[in-house]
Amino acid sequence: MAITIKDVAKFANVAPSTVSRVIADNPRISEKTKKRVREAMEELGYHPNFIARSLASQSTEVIGLVMPGSADKTFQNPFFSNILRGLSESAHEKNYALQMTTGKTVDEIYENVVHMVQGGRVDGLVLLNSRADDKIMEYLRKRDFPFVVIGKPYMHEEEITHVDNDNFRASKEATEYLLELGHESIAFIGGDLSLVVTIDRLLGYEKALRIAGIELNNQYVIHEEFLREGGREAISELLKLSDHPTALVVADDLMALGVLNTLAELNISVPEDISIVSFNNVLFAEVANPQLTSVDINIFTLGYEAAKNLILKINNPNEPVKRIIIPHKLIIRESSAKKH
Repeated sequence: MAITIKDVAKFANVAPSTVSRVIADNPRISEKTKKRVREAMEELGYHPNFIARSLASQSTEVIGLVMPGSADKTFQNPFFSNILRGLSESAHEKNYALQMTTGKTVDEIYENVVHMVQGGRVDGLVLLNSRADDKIMEYLRKRDFPFVVIGKPYMHEEEITHVDNDNFRASKEATEYLLELGHESIAFIGGDLSLVVTIDRLLGYEKALRIAGIELNNQYVIHEEFLREGGREAISELLKLSDHPTALVVADDLMALGVLNTLAELNISVPEDISIVSFNNVLFAEVANPQLTSVDINIFTLGYEAAKNLILKINNPNEPVKRIIIPHKLIIRESSAKKH
């Protein structure tokens, strides 16, 4: 016979309504009581019927994740697996599930989001990037649907809760580090220029050069996809120049890996011939050859805080708008050195 809430209540010596509140993680129930009820649930093997609860509360207890592109490309980059770990852990703590939507084009992703929202499949959405002209963000704002952005919104920044790094400052500091090593011919390899993160990192790079009195060389700025092939294509373009750079700021570790692969094939030494500083500090940054100097942006925390603050918005429509800045740190390794 199936275990019921009444069975759990009797076992824990509490009212059935208290068990329901513990399942819903009601803040009015003390931690001591929650512990006792959860232990009773575990002892009896009771599992809440989340479908029945959803029907009763008109809540799905599901968070939608809006991926920035097709799954085959997106999951090549370990940035997204790390951010999903943070999102998943945060959602799990509040008994929320995750549902992903992807698409091969921006329009396809937009249509999938509309179906997800209008179909009542999710209680809120996390957007995993921010674009300069973001139809999804505008759609969600007009519908007053709960959402949080990982990244800085291009418009209406003060009206949208977002979790981000100070990408301008991080890129400025990365460029300044290479300047301190004596490099003046510094190139920038960025991602899609419609992404706000790319814009901010480009502006930080340009600002550091301006302060140092170095004129920006437009040929030293290349934009490709956040993929290994993107890094390969970017460095190939830079090496065609008669005066190629001695250092690179690369906006993503996976792109930097593509750069390293291409330079190794051409017998160009890193850091002796070209120094590299990249972003994200994913696992392979530490095991690359040479190890990558990389800006650690605390990817897991970005995801964790995004889910946490979305659930707060879902549960309280009057939750204030927040701008949450996750700290960054430059991790110095073997791919950067003083200019010879």
